[in-house]
Amino acid sequence: MKYECDIIADLLPLYKDGACSGSSKQVVEEHLAECPKCAKMFEMMQDSSIDDEITREKDEVIDKQAKFFKRKSALAGTIVGGIFTIPILICLIVDIATGSGLSWFFIVLSAMLIPTSLFVVPLMSSRNKMFNTMVSFTASVILLLGVCCIINGGNWFLVAASAVLFGLTVCFSPFIVCRRPVNKLLKNFKGLTAMAACTITYIIMMICIGIVADAPNYFAYALGISAPCLAIIWILFLIIRYLHVNGFLKAAISIGIISIFSAFANSIIASIVIRTETTNGVVVYTDSSMFTLVIGLGIAAVLLVIGILVKIFGGKKNEEV
Repeated sequence: MKYECDIIADLLPLYKDGACSGSSKQVVEEHLAECPKCAKMFEMMQDSSIDDEITREKDEVIDKQAKFFKRKSALAGTIVGGIFTIPILICLIVDIATGSGLSWFFIVLSAMLIPTSLFVVPLMSSRNKMFNTMVSFTASVILLLGVCCIINGGNWFLVAASAVLFGLTVCFSPFIVCRRPVNKLLKNFKGLTAMAACTITYIIMMICIGIVADAPNYFAYALGISAPCLAIIWILFLIIRYLHVNGFLKAAISIGIISIFSAFANSIIASIVIRTETTNGVVVYTDSSMFTLVIGLGIAAVLLVIGILVKIFGGKKNEEV
């Protein structure tokens, strides 16, 4: 034999996985044909029954542990839920005893659903914990607002509910779109979906405010103020998310757009809001100082130069590598 068995033993794993070169493969095959010891070793390596058994036992252990923690979570959720029912039952008894007609009992009941959604739902959910928690929390808050509005006899539910929905969307939509089961549906459109959700809930909030307030020319002013701001936010989002340039160039473009918008925002908004002259009121607006525009464009210019230099010299460095 040309080669020692120790050398062949080192090559056998590579030979088994097909990761060795052609010459090494030939050497191993010639040695196996001459050496029964190494041939038996290779035969044992090909026997995957031991690996399969280890994998099966590992899966069984993981499955048992998962079921164990699932039972513990369900038990903890049941205990916490039971604790939350105690103040609800006490309030029910007191409300009936005082003859209040189950008035404020419904407020307490809907209020207790909020901590329940934050503590019990994640413990009881086996999958999609964050998604289920956020949905149940939002629903419980809106339900509480509805109950309070009905008992109070007010007409503010649409405004409060839409404002809460918009605020929660801004806070939690970036996290929800990245969690199951939403992330599988959205794939590469997570950021776009979060922005669209915030925009839609904002529009709903402004419409609800207009319906409840019933103020003259409200929608004209709301459109004039909201449309330019939403347009700028969307432009900045698209630049930061989808423009394939370095961070300095993105910052330069974004600061330049913000500076220009800040300088002429009042004029843009006024051109949308003011349609005809009226004698009932006067709209006064002033343009922002040009100093802000100059400073902003100066910063943008500096970042633009840095971004161009980084792109040029960074590209050359990558080519050399």
